[in-house]
Amino acid sequence: MSDWNQPDEAESAPLIAVIGRGRGRGARSIFESRASSSRRQTESQPTVETTKQSKKIYSTIPDSARNSKQGVSGTPITLCANYFRFLLSKQFEFNLYHIEFEPSVDLVGLRKFLVAQISNDLGGYLFDGQSQIYVTKRLALDEQKFTVLSNDKKTYRLNIKKTGLKIEMDDVQSTQILNIILRRAMDALDLQLVGRNYFDPKNRVKLENFKVELWPGYITSIRQHEQEVLICCEVSHKVMRKETILDIMRDYMQKDSRNWQDSFRKDIVGSTVLTDYNNKTYKITDVDFNLSPRSTFQRKNEQVTYLDYYSRYNKNITDKNQPLLHSLVKSKDIRSGKLDEKLVYLIPELCRATGLTDSMRSNFTMMRAMAEHTQIGPRSRKERILQLVKSLEKSGKSGKLLQNFGVEIDQNLLTFQARQVNQEVVLFEGDGKFQNTSKVDWTNAFRSFRMYKSVPLKRWLLVYPCKCSEDVMKFLETLKEVATSIMYEMSSPKLVELSDDRTNSYVQELREYLQKDPKLVMVVVPSAAADRYAAIKKLCCIEKSIPSQVVLSKNLSPRKGGLSIATKIVIQMNCKLGGAPWMIKIPLDGIMTVGFDVTHDTNNRNMSYGAFVASMDLNKSVKFFSTVNSHATGAEISPIIGSNMISALTQFKETHNSLPSQIFYYRDGVGDGQIEQVHSGEVKQIEKTLVEFYNKYGDDTKLRFCFIIVNKRINTRFFHARSDDNVESGTIVDSTVTLPERYDFYLVSQSVRQGTVAPTSYNIIYDTSGFSPEKIQRFTYKMCHLYYNWSGCVRVPCVVQYAHKLALLAGEHLHQTPSSSFENQLYFL
Repeated sequence: MSDWNQPDEAESAPLIAVIGRGRGRGARSIFESRASSSRRQTESQPTVETTKQSKKIYSTIPDSARNSKQGVSGTPITLCANYFRFLLSKQFEFNLYHIEFEPSVDLVGLRKFLVAQISNDLGGYLFDGQSQIYVTKRLALDEQKFTVLSNDKKTYRLNIKKTGLKIEMDDVQSTQILNIILRRAMDALDLQLVGRNYFDPKNRVKLENFKVELWPGYITSIRQHEQEVLICCEVSHKVMRKETILDIMRDYMQKDSRNWQDSFRKDIVGSTVLTDYNNKTYKITDVDFNLSPRSTFQRKNEQVTYLDYYSRYNKNITDKNQPLLHSLVKSKDIRSGKLDEKLVYLIPELCRATGLTDSMRSNFTMMRAMAEHTQIGPRSRKERILQLVKSLEKSGKSGKLLQNFGVEIDQNLLTFQARQVNQEVVLFEGDGKFQNTSKVDWTNAFRSFRMYKSVPLKRWLLVYPCKCSEDVMKFLETLKEVATSIMYEMSSPKLVELSDDRTNSYVQELREYLQKDPKLVMVVVPSAAADRYAAIKKLCCIEKSIPSQVVLSKNLSPRKGGLSIATKIVIQMNCKLGGAPWMIKIPLDGIMTVGFDVTHDTNNRNMSYGAFVASMDLNKSVKFFSTVNSHATGAEISPIIGSNMISALTQFKETHNSLPSQIFYYRDGVGDGQIEQVHSGEVKQIEKTLVEFYNKYGDDTKLRFCFIIVNKRINTRFFHARSDDNVESGTIVDSTVTLPERYDFYLVSQSVRQGTVAPTSYNIIYDTSGFSPEKIQRFTYKMCHLYYNWSGCVRVPCVVQYAHKLALLAGEHLHQTPSSSFENQLYFL
């Protein structure tokens, strides 16, 4: 039963149409995809549509993996995962039926009510509210008629006809239907839907000191895996801020009465808000200061003010002069199909802020308080997941719903076999070697070995404000102590003391002293002010092309860990000059490894930056080639990637007088809905570029190229079957929970001390490398050891992490592309 004291779902916020935009590329629901044809069919000629072709799940398995995609080496281990078997009855199948109402019914709600009267005859069913019903069992007759009564005792006849369309398990729609069934079951639990996921407000955690609440919840999904239909269930948390958007706006008004509108708009645009009256989330696209709750909009055949509209639902708006927020609702959020996009106007007073601001993320005390509740260890995570599944199966309403559909959820975590590969040996200068353990931490190795390649630091600059002078001198002595202990040649810097810490003071002094062409500049800043950091980086990365190291003053004399901080800074400076602190043995010469990532410009949401980083045969050279390109958000980037590849190949040939024998391309930032586009666009463009370039230089080497999509934003988690410890680094899973349409595997590469370790998913969509699955997996693990900002393994191959770091620098601080003279230096560390 709906809550009549709340705005109707279809009118949760006043809407207007946006003219001149296409439908976009978002996936539509199984019902939306047929909505228009169904209405035309009902209104004009009531014949059953049977020619609609199903759409198979897009397969990206290359020929090289047709026989097997599993590795063999390593120690076999038994794991379990946050997956459960979704057991289907023998009679379970997806059949589409067509339904007609006599007399015709215009109201969707009434249609659904009438169909519900025959639910015992249909069993589990999904009705689109128009003319189509999916049932999970075959009805006794191909055509059946039912007579039902409405609440006002009016008689209706329901004619149901079989369409002959059956949805197979490898069809895209099968996954959608299964997930709808699961969400129906979740609806029956005492949880609250916020956005796309379910949360438990009854068990909220209140952090009163920070004015936020943590709502525990779950992320669930179902799909066909290698042999079975599995449900993935992951624990989640929603950060709910107690303050409304109006509260935030008033804070800006008090802090900056002159420019508060610009500051407020910059902060709020791009953020997500929650409207409590319908539990929906909206992404804010703009703020309209010319409108207020007193403004009117067209509702049916009358002009209504926002004040009057919300007062009908007992929503009292106290500030009648507040501006209105814009949110552009994409096509996937629109049920009717009539409008491509809609502009939703929201009242700040009725919107609650969600998520964390940058200032909140930089608040160490707050993040530590949150981590106590969000960083859940393996044991607690398993217990919470098992409790949800038990509730789904045992709860009366949800259990009955699943039974009607002929499905059952296994009560045990999925168990399977995985592999633990041998740990790598970290190489240092000369014969220095460090044998890794499963902790993959070689920080202490620097006490015994020199860096793999050192570039002496001479003629460098140290800029700092006068109020930090005492700490700077002490820190400089610590740097010298570290340099001596690891046998790194570092001369004394030219000291430049500033009278104050204003941004202009830094820029003026730097611009003057950078004329003398120092090899590197270290800049001490009192706080993490974004404008000052951006100004320093723009000057050093664009205008002057000088490697820079920015250090927060609080890190000059920390309570503990001073030597560790100084060691990391020395390592970073060496890398920015072209050195390398350590290395891993690469199995073959001539390999180029590429990483690519995209990030959005924080000042211009219509602009994005793609960062491209490539190694230059790490057996012979520690150089990395890098470049950044700007492009319109959503634009085709294949030509840019092709151009970047040509630049990297040219640099490789200049370095080694030969072309790469193997190229491994790791692509980050690709969602499931973009895989087909990347496969048919970017991969083809790179393949064409490589063929033309190799032919140009008369190289008849067989093209050996592997394109791998990297995805770390996944909900899959692995656990030891017989202990509550985290899964160790080097764990590989390439069966059971992988997907039949992909050449994929999971890799746990890092080691964590808190929470549950998260694997990374790798999907190989093109492969002529000649490497076996085993070698690709091992090579990928090796590349996770070479990110020089961390003396341990990271979640993704180093070139991906470098590309991510470079893209963030361009998109968050520079807002333009850096100097091309930096292309052979890791200046962005």
